[in-house]
Amino acid sequence: MFEVRGTFKDVDGWKRFRKLINANSEKMALEKLMSIIGSNHKVKRCLIKVEEIKKVGE
Repeated sequence: MFEVRGTFKDVDGWKRFRKLINANSEKMALEKLMSIIGSNHKVKRCLIKVEEIKKVGE
């Protein structure tokens, strides 16, 4: 499990996020995050800025 923090561009400006992603590696966690935020908020990947990816738990 990974905790991912960052910002994404919305209609109102930049919004902060913190998500817990269940994945086997940082690369998979990042891919899953981009997919989730992109589909939920209709944001392109270039408008998602990841500040930190940290492993939490098992």
